[in-house]
Amino acid sequence: MLTTTEILKKVRELEIKSKRLTRHLFTGEYHSAFKGRGMSFREVREYAAGDDIRFIDWNVSARFNHPFSKLFEEERELTVMLLVDVSASSVFGTTHARKKDLITEVCAVLAFSAVNNNDKVGAILFSDKVEGYIPPKKGREHVLYIVRQLLTTEPKQKGTNLSEAIRFFNRSARQKAIVFFLSDFLDGNGDQRMRAGKAEPGFEDALKVAGKKHDMIGIKVYDKMDMQLPAIGMVEAEDSETGNRYWVDTNDYLVRNNYQQYFFNHTEQCKSIFQKAGCDLLHLRTDEDYVKILQRFFVGRHRPT
Repeated sequence: MLTTTEILKKVRELEIKSKRLTRHLFTGEYHSAFKGRGMSFREVREYAAGDDIRFIDWNVSARFNHPFSKLFEEERELTVMLLVDVSASSVFGTTHARKKDLITEVCAVLAFSAVNNNDKVGAILFSDKVEGYIPPKKGREHVLYIVRQLLTTEPKQKGTNLSEAIRFFNRSARQKAIVFFLSDFLDGNGDQRMRAGKAEPGFEDALKVAGKKHDMIGIKVYDKMDMQLPAIGMVEAEDSETGNRYWVDTNDYLVRNNYQQYFFNHTEQCKSIFQKAGCDLLHLRTDEDYVKILQRFFVGRHRPT
């Protein structure tokens, strides 16, 4: 448990780093990726050299026997929501950082990018129930409050229920939002389905509903050891969310191979769910540079198709 002094120091560190990244790396990319995705007609004016010919208003042009262009204005204010997994599995990490640390840092960067563009930002913190809801607002102080909550929230529950988090968001969101959904997507209910041979982890229906109205971006955060077990002999393991304990022979090639295959299967299932819902999905490993991955995503979104 962090002391008040440690919390304030960590918040300040995250603010400095996030503002630096926002100012030098993400301002243009964020603006290009999300600004202007909703456009409304404003007026027509006489065509000028350099105007996009796709926006010529042919009806008005024919009436006045002179070309006129349509002018549009982008939706100036966007709402960004952070759906953040704070379940027990988020505190796992073996290399650079815990999954929770990476999620908090990414949330801080995204939140400062949003308020820097005069957008509102809010957050939903969840385990197998909603642990906290922060309505979207503007401003630096609001972002710092979100960061403090991410650093200090001690979930009352240990498990994960992705469907419940998405359904809560669907009920609470009053307007279209850009949603960053940060989790390892290890859903207890869904994992049971997968082990039973079912096709998908179990939150696909709720995600499809959200994806029809909102701009959903999943960010799957994982640790190197989520993917691959080291050969270190017989170890006693405990499931952080269920408390179940069992012995694992990590020297057994078949055990390690099955463990890795389960990770790949789970990853492919998540990709399939997000794709079917019309949503994006990024993958961040705790020892990788998330800045490059986010930048590449923002730039790729803006690139004309």
